Amino acid sequence: METLILLLFVFVLAAFLGFELIQKVPSQLHTPLMSGSNAISGITVVGALLACGVADGALGKWLGLAALILATINVVGGYLVTDRMLGMFKKKGK
Repeated sequence: METLILLLFVFVLAAFLGFELIQKVPSQLHTPLMSGSNAISGITVVGALLACGVADGALGKWLGLAALILATINVVGGYLVTDRMLGMFKKKGK
């Protein structure tokens, strides 16, 4: 029970700090910040792969697969958004 409370506290703290950090970032820094978060999401994909391989039982494997799918969607979406944002800075005609 204590572990669950600690994990819930860490989750709420991370969500709050992440929201506050993103809210205070100037618009010029959003593209580099997105690139950095995409790298972190890549690490999440590796963790999801490990969870799929190490899991005991069907529930663990299904949860690992769900984590892998969601992390992959996050990475692909982040790169598409970053590419679109960088495309806004290209000169017209090139």
